[in-house]
Amino acid sequence: MKKIKISSEVAYLIGVLLLAFAVAMITTADFGVSMVVAPSYILSLKLGFLTFGQCEYIVQGILFIIMCIAAKKIKPIYLFSFFTCIFYGAALDVFRLIPIFNPNVVPPENYSLLVRILLFAIAEIFIGIALSFAFKTYLYPQTNDFFVKCLSFKYSVNLSTFKRIYDFSFLFLSVAMSLILFKGFKGIGVGTIILTVVNGPLIGFFTKLIDKYCEVTPLFKKLEKAFEL
Repeated sequence: MKKIKISSEVAYLIGVLLLAFAVAMITTADFGVSMVVAPSYILSLKLGFLTFGQCEYIVQGILFIIMCIAAKKIKPIYLFSFFTCIFYGAALDVFRLIPIFNPNVVPPENYSLLVRILLFAIAEIFIGIALSFAFKTYLYPQTNDFFVKCLSFKYSVNLSTFKRIYDFSFLFLSVAMSLILFKGFKGIGVGTIILTVVNGPLIGFFTKLIDKYCEVTPLFKKLEKAFEL
């Protein structure tokens, strides 16, 4: 069967925009956000004057520094992952302005349980697809995901396995932040646990589907070399 050709650059845009849309959707479901974005979400709830997307810049900026230390080297091109973070954060804030995704316009409790479950399920599928595309392009994903891609490559660890370890680490961080800042659970719920368990396998599943049915190739091959790890 002939594979569908997708450029790496288009795969990058799909990954970033679909992920931002999915995160906006999952906050509306209100079962708890992904463990990876939970620290930023919790921080935005606490500070108030910073948006969800802006808090991502703070958290991922710190993560970028940790990644460079762990990788034992710093390449200027690595900064592209933080540019992606800015792109993603801006897209997230724009999607959260849509009334159905804006809790200030339509509170989550206004939706029926069935609608919230559907929103959560669809958002989780979108997250799996988005991250699968993000890992297929040479352009660096945002620092949250580039951290996994960079260090799993450097230390020759299976991508899916490393992602699961990373997710559980962020789950513990999110719980600690919530308890310290709010003396209870904010932004964390049963959905967070589900996402922690299924994210890795879902990414692996959709990556196999992309490999089977799509051919992801760069339009700018010389540019691709600049992004080699």
